[in-house]
Amino acid sequence: MKDILEQLEARRAEARAGGGERRIDAQHAKGKLTARERIELLLDPGSFEEFDMFVAHRATDFGMAEERPAGDGVVTGWGTVNGRLVYLFSQDFTVFGGSLSETHAQKICKIQDMALQNGAPVIGLNDSGGARIQEGVASLAGYAEVFQRNIDASGVIPQISVIMGPCAGGAVYSPAMTDFIFMVRDSSYMFVTGPDVVKTVTNEVVTAEELGGAGTHTKRSGVADLAFENDVEALAETRRLIDFLPLSNREGAPIRPFFDKPDRDEPSLDTLIPDNPNSPYDMAELIEKLADEGDFFELASDFARNILTGFIRIEGRTIGVVANQPLVLAGCLDIDSSRKAAKFVRFCDAFEIPLLTLVDVPGFLPGTSQEYGGVIKHGAKLLYAYGEATVPKVTLITRKAYGGAYDVMSSKHLRADFNYAWPTAEIAVMGAKGAVEILYRSERGDPEKIAARTKDYEDRFANPFVAAEKGFVDEVIMPRNSRKRIARAFASLRTKRQERPWRKHGTIPL
Repeated sequence: MKDILEQLEARRAEARAGGGERRIDAQHAKGKLTARERIELLLDPGSFEEFDMFVAHRATDFGMAEERPAGDGVVTGWGTVNGRLVYLFSQDFTVFGGSLSETHAQKICKIQDMALQNGAPVIGLNDSGGARIQEGVASLAGYAEVFQRNIDASGVIPQISVIMGPCAGGAVYSPAMTDFIFMVRDSSYMFVTGPDVVKTVTNEVVTAEELGGAGTHTKRSGVADLAFENDVEALAETRRLIDFLPLSNREGAPIRPFFDKPDRDEPSLDTLIPDNPNSPYDMAELIEKLADEGDFFELASDFARNILTGFIRIEGRTIGVVANQPLVLAGCLDIDSSRKAAKFVRFCDAFEIPLLTLVDVPGFLPGTSQEYGGVIKHGAKLLYAYGEATVPKVTLITRKAYGGAYDVMSSKHLRADFNYAWPTAEIAVMGAKGAVEILYRSERGDPEKIAARTKDYEDRFANPFVAAEKGFVDEVIMPRNSRKRIARAFASLRTKRQERPWRKHGTIPL
C-alpha cells in the first residue's frame, strides 16, 4: 500500500511541475505566474479541486508519442471565490506553450459542461500559443467544441476570460464570446493573425503589442474590458468582479452587508450641475455618491469614455449603471458608446441585474465618419437592448436629454419603471439655439429677435416640467435626495415580473 501511495504522490508532483523548472523560470522571467500559481491567487485558499491531472495527449505524429506530460498543458477544476462556487481552467505555457490539443480541449469542455449543469461561472485563464500544429484538424475540432459550449452557456452562467499571455488565431473566439475580458499590460495580446502574417499579406509592419496588446483592445477596439499591470492585480480584480455577479441566471446576485444609509442626503449634488449649460462635470462623481460606500466597479473604462458602465451596490444589492459622461464629447452617443452600453445592458438583463441609467445626452455625434460607420445600426443596438430588457429599470435625467438620444437612454417609452429628473433637466428635441434657427429662419438677420426667441424657447422647454406634465417623467426630485429616491424605487421593484411574447429569439440589429 505504501508503495502505491508513494507512486501516486510522485506522479502528482510530476504533474504539478508542468514543463519543468527551466520553463517555469522562463515564465517568471517574463513577469508571468505559472498556471497553478494563478489558480492559488484567484481561488480561496485550499478550495481548489482539480480534474484530469493525469490526462495526456494521444498524438503520435512528429515524435509526439515520446513526450506525453501529465495534464497536457491546462489545469482544470473548481473551487470557491469568497465561498461561492466557480469552475476554471488555466492554460500552462510551460507545457507545449499552452497549445490546444484534442485532449486539452476535452478537459476544458468537461468543466464547461459541469459549470452549466451546476449553475456556476466559468473563468478561463488564457496563456496559449494556439492550436497544436502536430495534431492538425483534431485541435481545430477541439476549439469548435469549446466555442459551442461558450454559446450554450451565454446568458445562463457568467463567463470571464483573463488573457495572461498570447491568445492568437482561433483561440481568440472563445474569449470573444465570454461576458468579460481582462488583459495584462505588456505580457498579453490577442489577434486573429500575427504581425508576421500581417506583414506578408498587407505589407504593414506592426508589433504584437500594437496589433493586439492590452492598450489596443481596451482603448481602440473595445474587445477587452480592463487592463492591469500584472497577473496579481488582474486576478484580484477578477475576484472583485465575481462578487457583483450571480452564479447563474437561476439565482440573484449576492446581497452583501452595507454600512451606508439608503436615505443618505448628499447636499453636494445640489451644485454638481454647472450654471453654464455648456460646462462639463464628472458623472462618475454622481455614481460614487449614489453607491454604497462609494464603490463603483467600472468596466471598459478606457473605451468609449463618453459613456460609463459598471456595477455598484445599493442596499447591498448589485445594480448595473449606464451613464453619459459630459467630460468626453459632451456625453454624445456614438458608434462605440452605443455598442459598449448595449452589450452591458444585455448582460444585466440576462442575469436579472437591475439597471440604473443616468442621462445627460445632447444627442448622437454628427459627422460622415459616424454615418459611414453605421451609427444608425449601432445606436439601434442600445435602443433594442433597453427595450428588450425586463429587469427593473430606473432612469435619472440630470441635465440634457435631447432628440432621439433621449428616447434611447431608457426613457419611459422603452418601459423604464421609474423616470426621475433633476430640476436642471432639459428634455427637448434639440437645444434652444438650434431649434430657434429652424423655427424662425426668416428672422436670422435680426440678432435681438433671435435672442428673444431663444430665451422664450429656453423658458418653455429647457426644463423637465413639460415632460412631467405628460407623465414621461414620474417625479422631479431634489439632487440631494437622489440616493434615497433611487434606493426606494429599486426596493419597490424587487418583485417585478414582465412577460414577453413567445419567440425563439429577436433579431437585434447587428
